[in-house]
Amino acid sequence: MVCIKPRGVLSAQDASGKQNMQALLAPRETFPVHRLDREACGLMVFAKTREAAAFLSAQMGTDFEKEYLAVCEGEPPEAGEWTDLLYHDRGKNKTYTVKRKRAGVREAKLSYVVTERNNGRSLLKIHLYTGRTHQIRVQFASRGFPLVGDRKYGAKSGGALQLCSARLSFPHPRGGRLSFILEDAPISLL
Repeated sequence: MVCIKPRGVLSAQDASGKQNMQALLAPRETFPVHRLDREACGLMVFAKTREAAAFLSAQMGTDFEKEYLAVCEGEPPEAGEWTDLLYHDRGKNKTYTVKRKRAGVREAKLSYVVTERNNGRSLLKIHLYTGRTHQIRVQFASRGFPLVGDRKYGAKSGGALQLCSARLSFPHPRGGRLSFILEDAPISLL
């Protein structure tokens, strides 16, 4: 099942009791295959069975394509591929770039192209190779290009976080491949 997660909604149920996608999809039991930050929006995959969830989760690092749209402050180079070491501090719910491997540090990789620029902001198309907590937000902020609306990682601009899961492509558990594109992503350079 592919759904559009709105901003401000958790990807999955947790102990907080806050609004989440699984509750919105009830009474059908669903199993999240991946997560989106609460402040992000866009396409998400949910499995209808535990077996399908296990299959899709196993594909996540190898045969699952994820593309995002984002707006950052500033003007990064026209295109790039970035690999960083990231450490997520669960207590602070914040991710940091680090220089060397140690316990809890994981490699993160993405590529991007700038598709438009306006008024000191850049619209980005981002291909995610790994799916680390706050990965896109941290990798851009660590280079001086925080995402618009991302106060947690240094944005000067307020408003909604300009990050949206816009395209997903993955193998179906019963064969074949599925691809989804969000035509009207709620992302703005203004």
